[in-house]
Amino acid sequence: MPIKRSRLSPDESRLVAVEAARTLLIEAGPQAVTLKAVAGRIGRTHANLLHHFGSAAGLQKALAAYLGDTITATIGEAVDAARRGEVEPRRIVDMTFDAFDRDGAGALASWMLASGNEDALDPVVDAIHRLVDKLAATAPFPDMGNVIRENTLMLVLLALGDSQMGGPMAAALGQSREKAREIATRSLTIALMHEAASRAAQAEV
Repeated sequence: MPIKRSRLSPDESRLVAVEAARTLLIEAGPQAVTLKAVAGRIGRTHANLLHHFGSAAGLQKALAAYLGDTITATIGEAVDAARRGEVEPRRIVDMTFDAFDRDGAGALASWMLASGNEDALDPVVDAIHRLVDKLAATAPFPDMGNVIRENTLMLVLLALGDSQMGGPMAAALGQSREKAREIATRSLTIALMHEAASRAAQAEV
C-alpha cells in the first residue's frame, strides 16, 4: 500500500525512493526496479522520480551506491569485531555472500551491465575501496595493507561469482553449495591470524 504523502527534502525523497527500490530488488529482482514501480510503492509520481534520478538507470545506480555504502559499513563493523575476537571469520564471509546473493547486489550489477550501464559497479567498487583503505590504515604494519586488499579482492569476487553461478558450478564439480564460502573463510581466517600475530609481536617490542 502506498505510503501517505508528506513534505520531504530532496535528499529524504531520494532516500525513500532508494529504500523502496531495494525492497523491490529483493522481492522481485532487478527487472522490477523501475521508476514507475518505485513511484507506485512510495506514493509519488513518475515525473517526481524522473526529476530526482533522471532515468531508470540513474535510479539503479543510486541503488547500487546505497547498497555499496550499507554493505561495506556492516562488513567494516564485523571486521573490526573479528579483529577483537568477537566475531568468527565465517560471519564476515556470510554477510558478504548474502549481500550479493540474497540481497540482490550481484543480480543488480549483472542487470545493469547487460542493459548497457557500463559504470554500474563504480559505486560498489568505490565503497569497497573506502572500506579497504580504512582497514589498511589500522593494520599493524604497512605490508598488512596488501594482505587486506588481496583478501578483499578474493572475498568480493568469490561472492559476486557465487551469486551468479555458484549453485550450478558447485553441482557440476561435485562440491557442496557452501564450498565457495568455506574457501573464503579459510583464507580470511589465515589473514586475521596473521594480523593478530603481527599485533602481538608489535606489542612485545
